[in-house]
Amino acid sequence: MDEQRVRERGGPVRWWRHGPPWPGHREDEEPGSRWPWRSTVLLTAFVLIGSNFAAHQQQVERAALDPFARVLLTVAAGLLLWRHRHPVPVVFGTAAVTAVYLGAGYPYGPVLLTVAVACFAAVVAGHRRAAWTALGVLWAVHLLVAHWLYRWLPPSGDRPASFAQEIVVATWVVVIVAVSELARTRREQWARERAERAQAARRRADEERLRIARELHDVLAHSLSVINVQAGVGLALLDSDPEQARTALTTIKSASKEALGDVRQVLDTLRTPGDAPRAPAPGLDRLPELVEQAARAGLTVDVTGKPPPLPPGTDLAAFRIVQEALTNVVRHSGSRHARVHLDQAGAALRLRIDDDGPAVGTDAGGSGNGLAGMRERAAALGGTIEAGPRDDGGFRVLAVLPTASGPQR
Repeated sequence: MDEQRVRERGGPVRWWRHGPPWPGHREDEEPGSRWPWRSTVLLTAFVLIGSNFAAHQQQVERAALDPFARVLLTVAAGLLLWRHRHPVPVVFGTAAVTAVYLGAGYPYGPVLLTVAVACFAAVVAGHRRAAWTALGVLWAVHLLVAHWLYRWLPPSGDRPASFAQEIVVATWVVVIVAVSELARTRREQWARERAERAQAARRRADEERLRIARELHDVLAHSLSVINVQAGVGLALLDSDPEQARTALTTIKSASKEALGDVRQVLDTLRTPGDAPRAPAPGLDRLPELVEQAARAGLTVDVTGKPPPLPPGTDLAAFRIVQEALTNVVRHSGSRHARVHLDQAGAALRLRIDDDGPAVGTDAGGSGNGLAGMRERAAALGGTIEAGPRDDGGFRVLAVLPTASGPQR
């Protein structure tokens, strides 16, 4: 159903490029086209309120939050509004503002969350090196401030940071990088899986179209060939032998009725997927009907051999191959006699259809579509088709089909 909705929209869905759709995300939007207003406002409020709370809870003396500190906090969080459109400037901007904030001696707190979110957005967007560089620069600035520049920066009387604090900062940086990389990997995996599903859906649709086209070709080519031959007979004998002309018209009526039934059966496959077919697919058990139809078209067919029990797919393919081969004899051969031989060789069924020729016109042996359809049917079952003129004249079609059911390609 997902692939069907994709085709109805006329193109691939958008969300797979960045993972599954989150609440509020529309599939028809380009990546980066949305402004994350709600999340940015919530983050800004959290950073301002949380920093004020952290200022009262920290044991180490830090500079008080003044208007300049609140401006820095607002700018650091506000830059996240552009994190989808311009992830690289945003990650460097938030790192720079946070470095100024920490260098001014203001309290530690949620301001570090802005850098984490910006880094996450940059890594997911594919700018890993920029995100790592921004984090590395921020960490280097922190080291300089905490172990050297603290003498000249506020608050007065500050002491160098402990190694335990540096371990905490290093752990924080590693966690940010790890989470961002994990998210990037997962989204790339979602993208590959989505692309594979879309490709598989297109392949199944193409195979189904080819199958239906092949069925329609085989049904219509055979019936129309019989109708064409009998129409010519009827026109030729309309005045001299009205009774024979009547027989030809009767044959035309019968062939057209059967063709309509076969076409309806093929078109039944276009109904709702999962519905059972209304009529069983034809198989070699209908070979006598095929011989009778060929006889009405003026072609005598001798059948030798008996088909073994076959899987439905192989049975249908064998019937269609014989049908197409006899149709080609009627249309393209000057011979009015054909031979069909069935033989089981191990785990394979051998079908041989011969006529004595000579070929009429340039399409000796059949049209390109008919022979291609036979080869496609055989190949789908793991079998082979050989078709070509015989050394002693005429034309031969030799099909080898497996008698055991197996996965169709």
